[in-house]
Amino acid sequence: MLSRLAFRNTQALSVAVRGIQSSAPALSDVPRQKRPVHPSPVRHGFIPEEWFTFFYPKTGVTGPYVFLTGVSTYLLSKELYILDHEFYNSISLFSIIIFANYKFGPKIGAYLDQKSKEYIDAYSTGRRCELEGAEQAIKELETEKWRAEAQALIIDARKQNIAMSLEAVYRERLMKLYVEVKKRLDYNAQIDIVERRIAQKHMVQWILSNVLKAITPEQEKANLQQCIKDLESLAAKA
Repeated sequence: MLSRLAFRNTQALSVAVRGIQSSAPALSDVPRQKRPVHPSPVRHGFIPEEWFTFFYPKTGVTGPYVFLTGVSTYLLSKELYILDHEFYNSISLFSIIIFANYKFGPKIGAYLDQKSKEYIDAYSTGRRCELEGAEQAIKELETEKWRAEAQALIIDARKQNIAMSLEAVYRERLMKLYVEVKKRLDYNAQIDIVERRIAQKHMVQWILSNVLKAITPEQEKANLQQCIKDLESLAAKA
């Protein structure tokens, strides 16, 4: 039973909190409080002006005085307020206060206004310094943002430079490969040429040696005589 009661109280409390939150005005809707520069106007040195203007719509200009006179007469006639020695002391004290107000009030007010102005200037200076610092921070952030945007271009340029460097290295390696392959092919071609020359030389020598071996001394003598005859016939014709 106690758990059910606690659960119901929790539900009621949550509903009440939601109602308060929904009925509460937003923070942006609340008017900003302003500090009054000058005090509210008073009459007779200490009575606020609002007390008199409150009676004007109903009783007119004489209403506050009639109300004050009637209340004072009622209090004195019914002896609800007794005029003892403290009353006369208060009259003397109020007289001194009013005299001091009229005599030294403007000077004290000017002094307090000067001090208030100094305090306001000090706070305004601090606020202005904070605003300047915030503006400087905003400018620095904007500069950093611009630099960050420029970094994208720099990174792109670096990527292109790296790509060009890789392309140059690739082409250089291709050229080295071409040169090495050409050297090997030239070497193999030179080997083939040398082998052919050696084979040719060997073939010529083998043929000459075999031909010379096949010629007999009689054939050699007959060929020599035939050559002499050919030379003589050529000499006769010449």
